[in-house]
Amino acid sequence: MQARSDERQQYERRQQRKGFAIAAASSLAVVVALIYFVPKTPGWQKVRASFFNGEILLSTFPSLLKAFLLDIAIFMWSLPAIAIIGLLIALCRDQRSAVMFPLRIFGVLYTDIFRGVPVILTVFLIGFGIPGLGLPRPWNSPYIWGSLALILTYSAYVAEIIRGGINSIHDSQRAAGKSLGLSNTDTMRFIVLPQALRRVVPANMNMLVALQKDVALLSFIGPVELLRQAGVHKSLLANFTPYVGAALIFLAVTVPATRYADYLLARQHRERS
Repeated sequence: MQARSDERQQYERRQQRKGFAIAAASSLAVVVALIYFVPKTPGWQKVRASFFNGEILLSTFPSLLKAFLLDIAIFMWSLPAIAIIGLLIALCRDQRSAVMFPLRIFGVLYTDIFRGVPVILTVFLIGFGIPGLGLPRPWNSPYIWGSLALILTYSAYVAEIIRGGINSIHDSQRAAGKSLGLSNTDTMRFIVLPQALRRVVPANMNMLVALQKDVALLSFIGPVELLRQAGVHKSLLANFTPYVGAALIFLAVTVPATRYADYLLARQHRERS
């Protein structure tokens, strides 16, 4: 049996190495083809001058980085609110008592509304609508209401992810809590939630990546963050290279976060198998 197991492992390692070699060769072939054929297209010189101007990229990149700090600030102050509201909405939807039925209905309506309306439309409605009430400063700030739009939208998605994690915990866990004399609240707090939250970490990491990108939507209601700053440079220089610079900054943040989320998901699958 041990000999068969060793042979199986060796075979799987050979297959993995073979698959890696094929993937690397095909990827290299695609890259070489792009490098060779794209510059030969008729409009490449114009595209390179409009989108890949090195001088413009170097001159605008510092101001783009400075504007990106606002993206990070909006992301950081929105994140705790999303986590708290998402958890509360998930708990509302998980209410099983008849007395708490209104809370369950509220949770259903909340998630249906804010998941059903596009993010940009929510940003417009809240970002322009509430300041239009004539509120005094600073309560008419687009930073506040734009952030609120993101918080409300992403809380609905996070709530559904957490609710899925709660529902993935077998009812026997709740029964075990009751057998120990725990109340429903304590059972949820000490038994169900700790397990559920661990299971939804990878999915919520992907939501964090999406939130970091969607902060750029606030540029439509006023804040001069990365996307809006790139648009300012584009208008002044009549060149699209600043948008490429903004894309590179977003990629520098989102790609590592995405890879880390994939790593967490793969590790979770290995632990369950």
